[in-house]
Amino acid sequence: MTYDTTFFALSDPTRCAIVARLAAGPAGPGELGGPFAISGPAISRHLRILSGAGLIVNERAGKGRICRLTPAPLKEAASWLDAQAAFWEASMDRLAVYLEQEKR
Repeated sequence: MTYDTTFFALSDPTRCAIVARLAAGPAGPGELGGPFAISGPAISRHLRILSGAGLIVNERAGKGRICRLTPAPLKEAASWLDAQAAFWEASMDRLAVYLEQEKR
């Protein structure tokens, strides 16, 4: 998976809320769709996008389905964001030093 797939999947507030809910434990599509004023097919589309990004797995459980969070893509994205933050913090620190030197 690439970061753009993960970030695209997380770019929608409904999908972010679904991921946050699944962080508390597995749930069925009906339960995941409950808090939203959108149709079942719309929830299914959101779940497909999350699944396609590798963020969730959607498994058969008896006669129904259950969704589980797969944290690996989130950890990889967080690691990438941490590296970007470190780069920019270091760049801003160097800029501050440079500006302080120029000021003198």
